Amino acid sequence: MDAQRRLTLVAAAPEDSGEEPLVRELYGRVLRDARLDQDRSLEDVAGAVGMSKQYLSEIERGKKEPSSEMLRAVCGALGMSVEHLLFRSGRRLGAAHRTSVTRTVNRQVPTLLAA
Repeated sequence: MDAQRRLTLVAAAPEDSGEEPLVRELYGRVLRDARLDQDRSLEDVAGAVGMSKQYLSEIERGKKEPSSEMLRAVCGALGMSVEHLLFRSGRRLGAAHRTSVTRTVNRQVPTLLAA
């Protein structure tokens, strides 16, 4: 049962959908990774920024589109520059794009060979 549930969740993950992720989703993943790498809680980082932990959680999950001022504040609390956030997000977008292109090519090859 647990294996089926995990498979369903993985199949429904945005990064596996074949669509390019939204920029806010990329920012959120990078921010969450940075926070977790530092072993910091949502409450700790949100408190340092002056926002609720619920709002920070929504940013990390790509549900909210934070302002540039808010991104700068969160980056500052995590000890990283906005430039670093943009760079890491861009790398993730490039990786998502390459994966999408590979999937498209792999799907077309059997169709072409079968024709």
